[in-house]
Amino acid sequence: MRRKKQARLRRTAAKRRAWKRRMAGVCFLLPGLLGVLVFTLIPFVEVVRRSFQSAVGNQWVGPDNYRNVLSNTAFRMAAGNTLRFTVICIPLLVALSLLLAVVLQKLKFLKNTLKSIFLVPVAVPAASVVLVWKILFHSNGLINGALTALGRERIGWMTTGASFWVLVLSYLWKNLGYDMILWMAGLAGIPKEIYEAARVDGAGEWKCFTRITMPNLLPSLYTISVLSFLNSFKVFREAWLVAGDYPQQDMYLLQHLYNNWFRELSFDKISAAAVMTAAVVLVLIVLLQRAWDKEG
Repeated sequence: MRRKKQARLRRTAAKRRAWKRRMAGVCFLLPGLLGVLVFTLIPFVEVVRRSFQSAVGNQWVGPDNYRNVLSNTAFRMAAGNTLRFTVICIPLLVALSLLLAVVLQKLKFLKNTLKSIFLVPVAVPAASVVLVWKILFHSNGLINGALTALGRERIGWMTTGASFWVLVLSYLWKNLGYDMILWMAGLAGIPKEIYEAARVDGAGEWKCFTRITMPNLLPSLYTISVLSFLNSFKVFREAWLVAGDYPQQDMYLLQHLYNNWFRELSFDKISAAAVMTAAVVLVLIVLLQRAWDKEG
C-alpha cells in the first residue's frame, strides 16, 4: 500500500510539474497572442462585417459591395497590375538571389564585403530610394541625359509603360540582398561531406546543384517565396512617393486603389476588396505549403 501511495504521489507531482511548464509556455505566448487578437484578428472581423454594409448608415447590403468592386474598372486594372508585378518579380527575385548566394558561398575572398554591399538597399529608407528614382528616371534625369548624349530619344520613364519596369527594378534592388542572405543560411546547413562524396563519384557542379543543393533548400525556398510575396506589397511606398495617388496606369497597384478609397471614406468598397485580397493571399500560401509538403 505504501508503494502504491508513493507511486500515486510521484504521478501527481509529475502532472503538476508538467502543468506548470505548460502554463509557463502559455504565459510567454500570451502577450503575443493578445497583440495578434487586438491588432489583427478583431480589426479583420470588423472589416469582414463592414464589407456587407453600406459606407453610410451601416445598412446591410449583402454581397452588393463585392459585386460593385468586381465591376469597378480601377479595381480590375489595379488587380491586373498587381498580379503581373507578382508573377514577374517573385520568380526573378528568387532565382537571382539563389544564383548570387551560390556564387558568394563559393568565394574565398571578399565574401563578407559583397554580402554587406548587397544588404545596403535593405537599410536604405524609402525617401532616399525616391530621391534616387527622381535623379535617375526624371525626364531630365541621368539616364535620359546619357541617352541624349548617345543620340537616342528620351524615354518617359514615369509617364509610359516603362514605369512598370522601374517598379520591378526597384523591388529587385531592394530585396535581392535580403533573400540572398536567407539562401546562404540554407546553404550553410548542407554538410560539405555530401558534396565531396558526390564529386568522388564523378558528379559535376550542375548535378550537385540539382541533386543535392535544391532538394536540401526546399524548406528555405518555401519561406523565401512567402516572404518575397509579402514584401512585394511594400513597393507601394516608393511608387506613391514618386508618382502620388494616381500614377501612370501600368504602375497603378491595389495599394494605390485602397489608399484612394480610404481617403474618399469608401469603407464599403475597401472592406470588400481587402477581404477578397486576404482570401486570395491565404489560398496562395496554403497551396504553396501543400505543394512543398508533397515535395518533402
